[in-house]
Amino acid sequence: MPEYLSNPLPDALTRRSTLAGAVGLLALSVSRLTIAATPPEPDIWPRVSQVPGGIARLSLGPAAARPVARAGDVPLLVIGDVIEWTALVGIALSATPGKASITVQAGEGKAQRQVGYTIAPKRYVEQRLTVAPGTVDLSAENTARYERERAHQEKVMATFSDTPPQALLLNMRVPVPGRRSSSFGLRRVFNGKARNPHSGMDIAAATGTPVVSPLPGRVIDTGDYFFNGNTVWLDHGGGLLSMYCHLSEIAVKLGDTLKTGERLGAVGATGRATGPHLHWGVMLNRAMVDPALFLSA
Repeated sequence: MPEYLSNPLPDALTRRSTLAGAVGLLALSVSRLTIAATPPEPDIWPRVSQVPGGIARLSLGPAAARPVARAGDVPLLVIGDVIEWTALVGIALSATPGKASITVQAGEGKAQRQVGYTIAPKRYVEQRLTVAPGTVDLSAENTARYERERAHQEKVMATFSDTPPQALLLNMRVPVPGRRSSSFGLRRVFNGKARNPHSGMDIAAATGTPVVSPLPGRVIDTGDYFFNGNTVWLDHGGGLLSMYCHLSEIAVKLGDTLKTGERLGAVGATGRATGPHLHWGVMLNRAMVDPALFLSA
């Protein structure tokens, strides 16, 4: 038999290796126990996505009272407590990538300061379609109606209530079950002319399927609009709004207060819609942002 197979290891070396192995196993067991005993980091909502159509979370540091933060002249949602305040900034789909900043004032008489962040570029899916001109261009009558409705909607979108959202975690419930038939940010080009990018999430569902509030909110507008059909707007506080379009039924009235999961209407195909679905939009500081950033999946 070859020597390297017949000669056993010296006893001292064997004992040392055995002891080292036992210590290693003990350390590994303790490590596993430590990992098991450590709770996972909590999910933070909404998720950060510093791109056009996304959201920035900016630390404002500690302060005795909630700081006032603005993007230009638009107030921002500030959440947290005296130990750590955070500004949530909705980034418009039309925002130019690059450096940006907000203004922060931590109390009356305090000096204002700038908090900067960077907007990264994002290329959304583009869809090019050739259709009959009459299906894209509006008549003079419909154009006048749209302009009137847009002026009204701009007032609704400027809503800002000082009370921040009631939900401690801004993890939204999906307002209706169904397949996501069109994603946020989709850019459509009809007959070579670019249209506004899709500013919400489309969820395909059967007519009459209940639509519910994703967070506690107050009804700030209902109506039947040219493009959006039967529509409900909710105010969740602090400049966080949501809209629900193409409804077959509106089950709430102006001023109603809803809890998470309470019914506000039903899926339909009213307005400019090719089939029954819910167009769900989320607005933060007057910027339409991707609703998926508020969802678990």
